[in-house]
Amino acid sequence: MGLRNRLFNANNEYQNMNKHQRVLCVCSAGLLRSPTAAHVLCQPPYNYNTRAAGLDESFALVCVDEVLLEWADKIVTMNEGHRAQLREKLNKLGIRRPIKVLNIPDDFGYRDPELIELIHERYKETEYELGT
Repeated sequence: MGLRNRLFNANNEYQNMNKHQRVLCVCSAGLLRSPTAAHVLCQPPYNYNTRAAGLDESFALVCVDEVLLEWADKIVTMNEGHRAQLREKLNKLGIRRPIKVLNIPDDFGYRDPELIELIHERYKETEYELGT
């Protein structure tokens, strides 16, 4: 599917009829931390519409791209380096999105109970920053 069709679908009003905030969870490869964060944040008490993606195009199954950035209302990253890379991508595309940095190291397996607890804790502790 072409970029234009994908962008249309990302903004299709019927994709979010329940009006849940759309949160993109991002880590390096999009394989462990960000899918776990997406799993946590799509459940109560948050109930967000979530997606997970990675920034490293060499490893990520789903790479952060213009469509996902356009789709997201907010973005959650695992570290400051991810935030900086995303800010650069967002600025190039002329998109502004609030970003929250959880500061979670790449030391956990997928849905590791300790990682799940850390995501809950850090999500409550940190604020979204709009940036430039």
